[in-house]
Amino acid sequence: MPERLTPGPVRGNPCVKEAVCVHTRKVYDSCRDKECIQDMRVYLTKAAQAVLECATSVRPGAAQLIWVYVDVDSVPFNKGFYPVDAVYFYRITAEAYTGVGKPTMIEGVSSYSKRVILYGSEGAMRTFVSTYHPEPADTRTPENFTMPIGVVETVEPIMLSVKALDNCQIPVCPICELGDVPEEVAAAFDSPLLLEPSSRTLFVTIGQFSVIKLEREVQLLMPVYDNCIPDKQCEASSEDPCEVFERFRFPVEEFTPPDLEHCSREN
Repeated sequence: MPERLTPGPVRGNPCVKEAVCVHTRKVYDSCRDKECIQDMRVYLTKAAQAVLECATSVRPGAAQLIWVYVDVDSVPFNKGFYPVDAVYFYRITAEAYTGVGKPTMIEGVSSYSKRVILYGSEGAMRTFVSTYHPEPADTRTPENFTMPIGVVETVEPIMLSVKALDNCQIPVCPICELGDVPEEVAAAFDSPLLLEPSSRTLFVTIGQFSVIKLEREVQLLMPVYDNCIPDKQCEASSEDPCEVFERFRFPVEEFTPPDLEHCSREN
């Protein structure tokens, strides 16, 4: 593609029809995070806490990431660099055994905070759009319009361990205080959360993979090869479901668990 500074038709390249100006987000800096978060306190629902008080043992259930609150602030001593604060909120489930028989599933919320410093460049542009927002007036200051945008990408966390401790057994825990629970997080539970101290407390250890990025809205000059029109026709499915199932491959690997030697070679 020949060098050019303005959008318009492109000559000399049969594959590229024109150069267009695209408004998009550009990633200025990013990092990946592999975190083993140990002994996070779980704030159970009131019903779950009553079950835990009588439980003889607990086993891990699952950890689900409900929401991540992301905030970006300026670093006055280093121009162009910004701290990105990410607060992760998890729904934690566990199996509580209160006697002989099936365990009772208990659930609660746990939280973890992370701060990284990334390069987000500088900007003095303020952006106003015509999109209607029914919410109350935006109270952000004009300076906040020039900030980069913090983005956190994650996969589902991995539950590693769970334990229930009496108050006399609770160790010093730097990440046990939950603070305020956002409405979006509290709404994910059917029963109210119990935030007051109790005689027994649940703690979990989870593994979390994340990618944290700083982005800015920019205009980029991009080559256009053709209009993006799908070739596939929209057709209603009229096939017999059993005929469709017949074409499925038999999942042999699901019936042949790997042995220890095979797992060691993959790792």
